[in-house]
Amino acid sequence: MKIKKIQLKNGYKRFYDLTIDLGDNPKRIIALVGPNGCGKSSVFDGMLFLNSAYGSLGNKGGRNYEFHSMKREPNYTYQNILLDFVDGDYESVRRKKEVSGKEKTLLSFRSPYRYNSSLKVEQSRAITELRLNSYGASSSADIDDKMEENYRRLNIKYNKYLNHADCRPSEAKQKIIGDLNNSLKRCLDLEIVSLGDIEASQGTIFFKKSDQGVQFEFNVLSSGEKEIVDILLDLYLRQEEYDDTVFLFDEPELHINTSIQKNLLLEINKLIGPNCQIWLATHSIGFLRALQNELKDECEIIQFKKGTDWGSTAHVLKPIRKTRAKWAEIFETALDDLTGLISPKRIIYCEGRDLPGFRGQERGFDAKVFNNVFNDKYQDTLFISSGGNTELDQRSSVALAILTKVFSDIEILVLKDRDVSSGRPNSLADRELYLKTNPENHRMLIRWEIENYLFDKEVLKKFSQSSGIVFDEVEYDKLVTDIENQDVKKEVAKIKNICGMTTSINPESFKLSLSEIITEDMAIYKELEKCIF
Repeated sequence: MKIKKIQLKNGYKRFYDLTIDLGDNPKRIIALVGPNGCGKSSVFDGMLFLNSAYGSLGNKGGRNYEFHSMKREPNYTYQNILLDFVDGDYESVRRKKEVSGKEKTLLSFRSPYRYNSSLKVEQSRAITELRLNSYGASSSADIDDKMEENYRRLNIKYNKYLNHADCRPSEAKQKIIGDLNNSLKRCLDLEIVSLGDIEASQGTIFFKKSDQGVQFEFNVLSSGEKEIVDILLDLYLRQEEYDDTVFLFDEPELHINTSIQKNLLLEINKLIGPNCQIWLATHSIGFLRALQNELKDECEIIQFKKGTDWGSTAHVLKPIRKTRAKWAEIFETALDDLTGLISPKRIIYCEGRDLPGFRGQERGFDAKVFNNVFNDKYQDTLFISSGGNTELDQRSSVALAILTKVFSDIEILVLKDRDVSSGRPNSLADRELYLKTNPENHRMLIRWEIENYLFDKEVLKKFSQSSGIVFDEVEYDKLVTDIENQDVKKEVAKIKNICGMTTSINPESFKLSLSEIITEDMAIYKELEKCIF
């Protein structure tokens, strides 16, 4: 069973008109990849909306036009969803499956929201046939609470095997548990040891780990471990009845460690029968790695690009060509949230010691100062030291060429002191000429160098006041006659005395302390900000 085309017409949810066309020979795995909010889940909801005309999947009840229609039109119906399989349109394929009573197994859906925090079954009860598909989520917004129902079904499967194989209970449990452990152990350091005992009010699954001698129940597992057990158990139970099915997984990787995600997708692929198709909505790094490598010949990628006008224009999406450039785009989407935390959106190269310290610690003085000053307001900006004047140009050019190919929205700037002529006079006019004759990403300080900002009277006064010492303004005015152009760097010892510093302090530490008190409300901050940003 494979879908080859789906169309969401006339304003379905966020789409004006969307078609996904996989051609006449669609692959086994279809991955919908894109940033949050682009509409991946809406594609699944469209399929489920059409299916609901014949009876909803799951047990959460149907949703009305306010959920499905972009304009909330009361007469909006499932007829706005067209779904074509390799074997025909939706209606004809469904009629064929009705002959065997398995029409409800045409689609199988897993929501991204699962509630399985506890499992403690204390009494037996009758449950519906698995092929009726009548439990779990009915849309991408529903909580998928299948665990308790699947635990009951697991015990039924055990009893059926026990009677059919005419074996001892321990042998039947060994067979059922062994099947599950084959998948589970490839994803986690976790092994099922017992299915519990409902009649003894111990209706739960018990586990052990390689480093623990004591068994523990399902409720003790972490959220990620529960997710994996839940998914693998559900697929294991569906193997026989759902052998000609389209499986829909909406972000099944939630709560799951990146290193485990890849193995989970490989196990999902193994547990689902060869005549089935798998649709994934994901931006998981682990899943994408599996699709790029182990599953590359079985998968097709549908890319939902950021910034597309889905709500006002018709779009036809087809599988991308899996080139290196396209994979770079796809992984940029997958890394977006992560890079927002660990990678800056703007890198500013400045002069200073280029080799990092222990564990990559910044050693360049200028970069330390600028990071101190601007970290609060410009949290997505990182100042990096990159050697002297010549090295700064060379290394920033290399970074610009490489990083912008991987992260399209990164900005790389080059910041220099006005002292770019090795101590020779360099006027404001020279600065303007430099900026006009160099690329737009170049910046130059208005003042001679960073010390001309740190040793500004405004900064020194605030430092002395905050330290409870007396600033000698008279002596300062005698020493500093031109704060913009004077070489004040060599006067650090006198500046310390003017600030009333009587204790011994390293000159660099003293200047870094000055940088830490520069705040947005200060004139010196605004001058630096205008110069750089």
